[in-house]
Amino acid sequence: MKESEILLPSSQELINQLPQPFLLVNKDGEIILWNHTAEKYLGYDTDDILGYPVPFAEQSQLATNELIFEQLIEEPEVRDMGYLAYITKDQTRILCKTFFTVWTIQDQPCLVISLTPSDRNTSDTNFEEQLSYLRSGLEDSFMMLSVDENGLIEAANSNFLKYSKWTPKRIIGKTLWQMFPQTDEGSKQADKIWSTLKNNRTWHGEVEQITKDGQPYWVELSAIPIAKNKENRPSYLFLENDITDKKMLQNRLEQIAYIDQETGLMNRYRLEQIVNEMIEEGHHFTFVFLSIDKFYSLKEIYDEQTEAVLVTEFTNRMKMYFQDSTMARISVNEFVVLTPLGEWFIQGFLSYLTQHPIYLDHTSTPLTVSGGITKFPEDQSTFSNLFKASNSVIQKVQAEGGNLIMSLSKADHESLSTRSIIEKRLLIALNQKDLRVLYQPQQDLTTDEITTVEALVRWEDSEIGIVPPDILIPIAEETGLINQIGSFMLEKACEQAVEWANAGTPIRISINTSIREFRDKNMVDTILKVLERTQCPPHLLQIEITEKFALEAEAEESIVSQMRKLQAKGIKFSLDDFGTGYASFRYMQLLPLEEFKIDRSFIAPIVYQEKTRALVQGMIQFGRSLHMRVVAEGVESEEQVSILREAGCDAIQGYQLSRPKVPQDIETLFTHNELL
Repeated sequence: MKESEILLPSSQELINQLPQPFLLVNKDGEIILWNHTAEKYLGYDTDDILGYPVPFAEQSQLATNELIFEQLIEEPEVRDMGYLAYITKDQTRILCKTFFTVWTIQDQPCLVISLTPSDRNTSDTNFEEQLSYLRSGLEDSFMMLSVDENGLIEAANSNFLKYSKWTPKRIIGKTLWQMFPQTDEGSKQADKIWSTLKNNRTWHGEVEQITKDGQPYWVELSAIPIAKNKENRPSYLFLENDITDKKMLQNRLEQIAYIDQETGLMNRYRLEQIVNEMIEEGHHFTFVFLSIDKFYSLKEIYDEQTEAVLVTEFTNRMKMYFQDSTMARISVNEFVVLTPLGEWFIQGFLSYLTQHPIYLDHTSTPLTVSGGITKFPEDQSTFSNLFKASNSVIQKVQAEGGNLIMSLSKADHESLSTRSIIEKRLLIALNQKDLRVLYQPQQDLTTDEITTVEALVRWEDSEIGIVPPDILIPIAEETGLINQIGSFMLEKACEQAVEWANAGTPIRISINTSIREFRDKNMVDTILKVLERTQCPPHLLQIEITEKFALEAEAEESIVSQMRKLQAKGIKFSLDDFGTGYASFRYMQLLPLEEFKIDRSFIAPIVYQEKTRALVQGMIQFGRSLHMRVVAEGVESEEQVSILREAGCDAIQGYQLSRPKVPQDIETLFTHNELL
């Protein structure tokens, strides 16, 4: 909040009505507030003056006034400075009788300056009268309390008495604390305000107070330390503005935003707030994720009204069993319980449901639940990880039939925590372009030349070290970051292909892609724009897809259409890891595939397993019958090369030729023909 915002609009109007020029200056000597009269006499517009020093005519006055400022902080009083010179906007020098005092605003001391120009025909109004006028105006606008150095109420204006229901005789001598709810929270709030005032600082904020009859109401409060009175005793002024209607509306909106209307439980958004607060305060608790098994099958049996009864009855049993625990509904059939109770008790909820069945249409309903238990801080330390850990347990339990509440092992939790760190670091790596691209060559077995290289993403993080592709890619796919990795790889591959082509070595670069990327209807335009921007010929780009991709694409015409458009432009498609996926060859007919790569798991045993060798030979013949190029992956020995060459395989890729390398090392292979 800006310092000038401490005064509400009505206060600004009161200041504007003061007959004297009036300025408010912060500790850095910058004007933060002034009235219309000051604007009239000094000639500056608001934009000209706010945030700038007071336009004193003589620099020596600045040092003097800094000293006075420090003195007034120690001993607040109204000080007559006599006549000081000021410079107007048109550079005219004017004399004004000047009064100083100090107010505390937003915990910071501010210098209050009142001016009486020497050429005024009107009678002077002293500074004390101005402040008296200002106080009178505030009394009309706000509820006001005056409190002595012991926290006892000395005076209250009519506005305060009206809202609080107190009478003048009854309120005098009452303590400040009696104006607040008689609860731990109310006492803490009053203590906080009083501590701030005793340190000679202003407190500002929204607080709940109570009437004489104990009825709550809300105010926007400014509690201000006032200079010592004639008896040399400090006092404190409370300015309050009623905001009860606003708070009631806010509470109603929060009910809509944070409460599940059907069950009365909090929703996921409010749950996250509560969990984060508990984590911040260091509370130990157990996060229990519960999911009603086969809920959607049950929905089909009953009508909507009966379904609502099912959810309500289940919620009632949760409330009965997990008494004094915090509960939330996070989806139609999923709930969370925050409890200090032990694991054995939590698991007993299954028996409780059996002993207290839910009856729908006078028939006992076979209701079971799956649950995941995660502890803070022993297992996980953030809301996101607590949620993920418990949810992963449920998925495992439901895959095995449900009706079980359990927790993950320590190793599982460590794996999940590592995964979470990888997700966060991957975001940073993509933003800072910390990923690397390595290239692994393919050798054509007819010409023994390198015709294609596969672009492979590699990531070595400064904090977590090397992240293998088999860990990186699944995480990227789950989080949606695979699209950004794909864009990065496409850009780098095209740039590299152009660089090699310009150097006289036009090599096709193959990149891997995911079904998720091709579900973007703009994928074709995205690829073509990158080709155009990098000036990469389309025939130097090849896209590899998996059998899982192919099977899903088969059912989505839009993906097939995009692949065909790219093929028409000259981009080739290759099927990766052939033989490890699905026993369906229909996609071979539908998709524009020109090549498939036999998975490394078939290549390793061909030297010593006749059955596998025959299977690989069959795959090669299958490719030839479809006029498709066949590449063998994972080739690591001369014997394997010999068998594949004899079987008619078109190309090979693997450590026998080269490990994935940086572009400069691949260029060395081109130059020295090291593969031959």
